[in-house]
Amino acid sequence: MKILIATDAWHPQVNGVVRTLVMMAEAAKGLGDEIEFLTPQSFRTFAMPSYRDLRLALPGPSDIAGLIEQAAPDSIHIATEGPIGFMVRRYCRKHRLPFTTGFHTRFAEYVSARSPIPEKWVWGLLRAFHRPSQAVMAATPELVSELRSRGFRNVVLWSRGVDTRLFHPRDVDICLPAPVFLCVGRVAVEKNLEAFLDLDLPGTKLIVGDGPARAGLQRRFPQAIFLGARHGEELAEIYAACDVFVFPSKTDTFGLVLLEALASGLPIAAFPVKGPRDVIGSAPVGVLSDDLRSACMQALTVPREACVEFAAAHTWEASARVFIEHARSVRFDEPEPELVEFVAEDAHFAR
Repeated sequence: MKILIATDAWHPQVNGVVRTLVMMAEAAKGLGDEIEFLTPQSFRTFAMPSYRDLRLALPGPSDIAGLIEQAAPDSIHIATEGPIGFMVRRYCRKHRLPFTTGFHTRFAEYVSARSPIPEKWVWGLLRAFHRPSQAVMAATPELVSELRSRGFRNVVLWSRGVDTRLFHPRDVDICLPAPVFLCVGRVAVEKNLEAFLDLDLPGTKLIVGDGPARAGLQRRFPQAIFLGARHGEELAEIYAACDVFVFPSKTDTFGLVLLEALASGLPIAAFPVKGPRDVIGSAPVGVLSDDLRSACMQALTVPREACVEFAAAHTWEASARVFIEHARSVRFDEPEPELVEFVAEDAHFAR
């Protein structure tokens, strides 16, 4: 089976969406299925307002049509609700082709954190975007339940994995005062990093990642160490050298970094919110508390072996199997009748 994934998030971006798609596609090869990507690399791009490092594509209808027809896929998955995602969605509806979608990002919260636009307006647009989808793939049971309660249809579970060949315990000394409290991810307002950086903690606060808020946070919190973006073996060694992984975000739908940290032997300290609550639940591999400092200190006592064992149960092969199962349920010779009902919707998005 050949699956075409349309995504606005792609290299050189460093985020959970890109890592999820790349790792899942690699795992799918071993299952005999082929995954091809339709990405911003095929188009001119522009910098996203308020986030200059993030570039969005400028796809035209004919370009999108040509790339889809050239790929000749058996199934189409739209991973993001951006320009590429919208244009592929429009093509599918025009040609009465069924498709699946992914819900990776809580855009309603992200937009409201950066602008005065009400969250309910953004949720309405997201609901309309995903309405024709035959399977809206969400990462956790709690997110599945929430989307259903918000009026999303055909929501299914598609969990994530971790590469334990890369992320695993090892003896590494990064020569920083212990204990080292690590946070990895995009350095942006929606990640709530101030909640971590404001804490009175012993040892060292270490931030790995880049983003629009980095310069401002470095000025405000000179006692913290900001390493910028790190990848591959270098990132894996940083994980293994630290003592606790701190996850202050309250808006992530999953948090791949949680599994990467656990696979490296790091216990989690986080707020008891969607994302960390779904990933670790009641497992003895971290501490979830509204008092983040208390969670950080208690996490120091969590056995690293328990974290590694927990992460080992989450493989990318299992994630790929579920994704392919959902994609196989969509057949081009069985078009979704309701796809033709939302012409006015497309006109609204186009405006």
